[in-house]
Amino acid sequence: MSIGEALRLAQDSELDLVEVAPMARPPVAKLMDYGKFKYESAQKAREARRNQALTVIKEMRLRLKIDPHDYETKKGHVVRFLKQGDKVKITVMFRGREQSRPEMGYRLLQRLAGDVSDLGVVESNPKQDGRNMVMVIAPHKGAATAQGRRNAKSDAAAAEAEAAAKEQEQAPSA
Repeated sequence: MSIGEALRLAQDSELDLVEVAPMARPPVAKLMDYGKFKYESAQKAREARRNQALTVIKEMRLRLKIDPHDYETKKGHVVRFLKQGDKVKITVMFRGREQSRPEMGYRLLQRLAGDVSDLGVVESNPKQDGRNMVMVIAPHKGAATAQGRRNAKSDAAAAEAEAAAKEQEQAPSA
């Protein structure tokens, strides 16, 4: 079909002639409402961004000789991070002669992984990295998203209740 004929068809049907594949031989064009097409593609892109999961990695640093109370405090932070749906990178720092005993750091990381096993799973096993030993724990799939959905629902319900209260204040009393 010639370009003039295609343009006439587009004007008759009040649509736009949009070139879809310019490199094809012959070039491919389509009759469509271009404004509507741009709007719908922007909506799809916005929806895709909204549904995209943002992974946040929090870090918790420990020393090999950690006091039991300090360990419990650090474990509490790891539990909080996992409940929020964030990954946690746990680093055991070795100093001086501690570097000759990496198995003690490995045992500390395994103990922590066992303590939080109901909330998360070990994503990367303990690895020696210079003076540090690193392990990553990720939250269980679905646990964090369910928590996030619950928070979103409660936020929406609170906003709805607040709007209803404002409406009631503004309504004239008889």
